[in-house]
Amino acid sequence: MRGRNSYGNYTNPCLTMHQPWASLLVYGIKRVEGRSWPAPFRGRLWIHAASKVPDEATIKAMEDFYREIYAVNGITDVQFPEHYPVSRLLGCVEMVGCLEREELAAWEMVPEGVRLEAQTDFCWLCEQPQKLLIPFEMRGYQRIYNLEKKIYESAVRGIRPVEGPLPVKFPIPDQRDPFSLKPGSIGARFPKSKGSEVQRSSNLDAAIAGARAAATQFSKKDQNSQITQNSNPNSARTRQMTRKLTEEDETTSPDLGKRFDTRDITSDKEGNVNQTVHEGSSRDTQPPRADSRPDSGAPSKIFAAALKGLTRS
Repeated sequence: MRGRNSYGNYTNPCLTMHQPWASLLVYGIKRVEGRSWPAPFRGRLWIHAASKVPDEATIKAMEDFYREIYAVNGITDVQFPEHYPVSRLLGCVEMVGCLEREELAAWEMVPEGVRLEAQTDFCWLCEQPQKLLIPFEMRGYQRIYNLEKKIYESAVRGIRPVEGPLPVKFPIPDQRDPFSLKPGSIGARFPKSKGSEVQRSSNLDAAIAGARAAATQFSKKDQNSQITQNSNPNSARTRQMTRKLTEEDETTSPDLGKRFDTRDITSDKEGNVNQTVHEGSSRDTQPPRADSRPDSGAPSKIFAAALKGLTRS
């Protein structure tokens, strides 16, 4: 069954994210996905893990962060994923709303731990996580993109609900309007939210600082490697995608990162100069477009039998 997709031309929209953030979202541990632009739709959002293998320090920093914010609500036993697979479609969540950081941090109708997840300009509110029983290999793309129909039809049969440590049901101001939980709606609909600050311990402050540092450690090499791995470097599509990164969103960047304005100038074999803005760039002011249709991904040999028909000849 498809989610409540109420905007634009999105059909089974998917977002590529780095690990460990991708798995934490699908496992219901992470309930807020952060971006520098507001969510352009509501409904089911598929989550794909990018190709970068997370290092142990990054995993530890993020797991420590979530241990501390769950401890605020009295939950001390958080079961984290055993593995953080890369280049895989992992599952999906239901995106029910989007708020600005200050609004979510002040929203007294949600648990304190959720409010502590407000670390970016815009906070995408996620519920009902579901994970694939067998995550399978596929390509990822910049910005929100539509899953190919055959991939979707295979994936939707293999997802199962996940019970997170503290599932959250975000109050929707108007059930008839899926976009009613939007930036600016909290002050108008829930005037009692006065923004009392969550009490922070030294351990919590250290965990937040560690998570922010982990989110900023992606290098220029990682960004260029992601483009090269997912595309033919000599194709018109790759050159166009690279040039347009200054205009597009940060769909592969984690939600706690500071935004940079650093650029990397590269050239392809045909002498075309490409300008790449790295993950977290402050120049991602335009929201993603809904007309992007990816080519079919190439499933791994392990799942070739289960996913027969997904690849093109």
